[in-house]
Order: sequence, then structure tokens, then C-alpha cells
Amino acid sequence: MLDPIVAFFQRMFSAVGRGIGLVIAWILWPFLTVTAWCRARSWIVKGPIGIGLVVLVGLYAYFIWQTQAWTNFDPDYVNAYNLSERKNDAGQPVKAAAGATASANTCERSAIVDVTADLIDFNVNENAWISSMILYKAGLFGMDWDHTPWLDNKASFQRGINEAVRRTTVELVDSLVRMRGTSGINPLLQSVRSKMQYDESNWYFGLSPFGPLTPTPTQYRAAMSELRSFNNELANCSATFDARADNFLEFMDRIASSIGSTSDMLRERSDNYNGGLFDVRADDRFWFAYGQLYGYYGILSATGADFDGIITQRNLTPIWSESIRQLRRGLEVRPLIVSNASESGIFATHLATMGFHVLRVRSHLVEMRDILAR
Repeated sequence: MLDPIVAFFQRMFSAVGRGIGLVIAWILWPFLTVTAWCRARSWIVKGPIGIGLVVLVGLYAYFIWQTQAWTNFDPDYVNAYNLSERKNDAGQPVKAAAGATASANTCERSAIVDVTADLIDFNVNENAWISSMILYKAGLFGMDWDHTPWLDNKASFQRGINEAVRRTTVELVDSLVRMRGTSGINPLLQSVRSKMQYDESNWYFGLSPFGPLTPTPTQYRAAMSELRSFNNELANCSATFDARADNFLEFMDRIASSIGSTSDMLRERSDNYNGGLFDVRADDRFWFAYGQLYGYYGILSATGADFDGIITQRNLTPIWSESIRQLRRGLEVRPLIVSNASESGIFATHLATMGFHVLRVRSHLVEMRDILAR
């Protein structure tokens, strides 16, 4: 009586096995065909092909390693700056400690500039810049890596940091270092802003426009060097940093807008795509937002040092400290696999969780902006 049922399952499993075998054969067919073709050729042909394969395997090994190794990643990287020990706003003459003599023509460096330069260093020197690597641009059999579940998290994280860096360099040029907005634009920072707007995916050669290009990491390294040169000028009192309340307000407003755009991106994906563990684009959004928070955690911590006078005078210290703590709490969300499940489902919804932290940070920035605007 059970024989027909057993026979049915045998046929079903046999069909599934044949289907899997056909898929594997279809995937391996090009490689087997090339292998058979090479066997019939002389070593003059086999040699260059073998060398090319060795190079390709080496490139892929390097590429995979770089996408998985997050060198010097540290959510507590801000602690190394000892910002709580700063006694001066950026650009102000350095005050001598009790019993010491102040050096002539010495002004306070900008912590914002130092952190921004170090974030660029982290992205392109301490780590390889993934988005412009040739194998990342080539994708998986022509499919963009961002459309797959693999090897794209670090690239998204780096682009999130870069978004924070870009916003900061724009504000440095437009307001933070200009006296009452009427002084001339600092040429070093103008060059930094231009370089940081450079396409994130440029390699040594491009098709549109066709021809050789300057790789993205080269431009970013030059921007990093110019940021540090500016801070050296600031330390020598030959450049300016205007730590005024209206500059602080405008900076907070622009960062709040930047974070708000990221919140909208997370909400749109969370609301319209509930693929759970199978949403292959959820990790891109999550790690971009994470990278942005990682960058702003350092930049806003540095802002607290550069504008300490304004924060203290306007009684913003409690809400400012809470904003920094909220940024740090957001960096504690580091899932092994990003899930974009329904909020009423049984699986985690990491996009909504990250969106909550992003909105909390934004709400604090908006509240500070409102206090300053009164």
C-alpha cells in the first residue's frame, strides 16, 4: 500500500537531483570546455593562460581578504583623542597651564579637521578603498556586488563614513573657517572639498569618459594631506576657525539633514521590502547608515571640543552629551547577518533598529538647533 507513495518520493528526489546536476553542469561547462581546449595546445599557449589564471586567483584572494578584513575598526576610536582635556575652542590662542609660559603665535588646532583627516586615512590607507577596486567594479559575472548578499558590506560602510566626511568638508569651506562669512575661502579647504566630491568608484581607467583616470583613493589621500596642512596653519595662527553660535547652528542643521536623508532611506527599504534574511539590499542600507554614524560619532565629538565655549554658554552640555552617547549606542548594533523582516514578524528587523538610533540622534540635533535659534 505504501509502494506508490515511496515510488512518488523516489521520482521526486530523482528529478530534483537531475535538476541540480544540470545546474552544476551548466555552471561548469565553460570551465570544462576551456580546460579541454587548453589540453590540446602547446605550452606556448598554456603558459600565458596559466599565468593569467594565477594572477586572477591572486587578485580575487586579495579582493576577498580586503572586503572581510576591517583593519583598525574601533567603535571607541574617539577615546584616543582625549577631547575632554581640550581647554580652548578651535583657532583660539593656546592657554598656558598653571605655572607654564604660553608659546607665542600658537593657536588651538581644530579637532574636527583632525578627525576628518583620520577618517579619510582609515578609509583609504589603513584599509583598501573597496568601491574603486577593479574586481568590485566588475561584479559577480557582471552583476553589481551591491545586488548580491556577498562582499559589499565594507564598501557600504566606507561610503557611509565618506558621506559624513564630505558633508564636513563642505561646511568647513562654507562657514566654519570663515569670519562672519565675509572672509575669503581658504584655498586648502576649497581644494579638499573639490577632491572629496570626486567619484567614489574611479579606477585607473574609465569608459565614460573613455581614458585614464586618477583613482579615487589618490584624490582622497591628497585631501587628507591638505586637511592636515590647514590644521598646521591654524596651529601657527595663520588660518582662522570661527567658533560662533551661528556657525555651530548651521553645522548641526546640515548634519541633521544628512542624517534625516539616511533615515528616509532606511524607512523606505524597511516599509516596502520585508524579505527578512533574504533581502540582499538590506545590508547595503544598514552598513551605509552604520558608517555614517561611525563617522559622525568622531566628527560630532570633535565638534564638542571645537565649540566647547558655545555649548557651555548656551547650557547645551546635557543634551550634547546625550547626543554623543546615542551615537555610541547606535554603533553597538553589529549583526552577523542583516535582517529586514516585518516589524510584527518573529525575525529581527535591523533596518528599523538602526533607523531608531538615527532618528534619536537627529532629534537631539534638531532640539539643539531650536535652542540656539531662540
